Amino acid sequence: MRTYLESFLLEYNYPHSAAQELLSAYDKIDSDFHAELHKLIAAYDVSYKLDYTEIEEKIKYLSVSADVHEYTGALVLLLCYTKRLREYYREANISEDVFQSTVLDLKYKLDECILVKGVCGTFVLKWFWGFYKLERFALGRLQFEIVEFGGEYNKNGLHLSPNSRVLNVHIPRTGTHLDRESVLTSYRLAADFYRPIIGDKIAFVCSSWLLFPKNKELLKSGANLLAFINDYDIYASGEYPNYTEVWRLFDTEFDGDVSHLPKDSSLRRAYIDLISRGEKTGWGKGVFEYKIP
Repeated sequence: MRTYLESFLLEYNYPHSAAQELLSAYDKIDSDFHAELHKLIAAYDVSYKLDYTEIEEKIKYLSVSADVHEYTGALVLLLCYTKRLREYYREANISEDVFQSTVLDLKYKLDECILVKGVCGTFVLKWFWGFYKLERFALGRLQFEIVEFGGEYNKNGLHLSPNSRVLNVHIPRTGTHLDRESVLTSYRLAADFYRPIIGDKIAFVCSSWLLFPKNKELLKSGANLLAFINDYDIYASGEYPNYTEVWRLFDTEFDGDVSHLPKDSSLRRAYIDLISRGEKTGWGKGVFEYKIP
């Protein structure tokens, strides 16, 4: 397994320092708890229908007991699981391109964990199980999964009921701009991928801080993010009670002092002004009916 990890980290161009730290963490856990670690890995080899809560508890225990940060141990296990995940994709006739796009999220979350927590690993282990259960996929720049709408929506000829199947959209933090061409390509790829499952009537839904209505006032005309927001009819929104979610924009936890927040984009500067005025940040939920070309 160590040889596989080395090759995977090289294949996906992980930073050398991070790769060495992850390999060192694997060595520590493997040295102290070889049987337990490989039993945990073998469980996913048998089936992806697992008790993931139990998996989380076990890898946390093994990591901490081996003097490895729990976030680092979590990512090490996820990296080990990619070996069998690739085989599950092949067995399900899902393309190698989709696999490669999907596992990039491991690297994105590594970068995020280093920035926000100062730790090599991931602090959102629960998030990944959707990928590993073959329920969520990256199709180009965006990520998608089938969900039930959970409410009523009736507008512009589109009717959704609580059990209507829609495509939930996630926007991974890639460190790159959300350019329009890549977004449109992702919508097309998702429609092609999911049409055999849910039919020709494709509705995308998104629930995110990005769809907070106030963002439309803060973003400059022509901004890539504004174009993404305008795809959606925002049918629900609200405010967060505090600023704990702003790490998603600033790549750092907020300690109450806006002077510590990075100011290297117009949106970040606008949010700093908003927070300084004591205004709330928030979220929005939107629907976008995709018209198949």
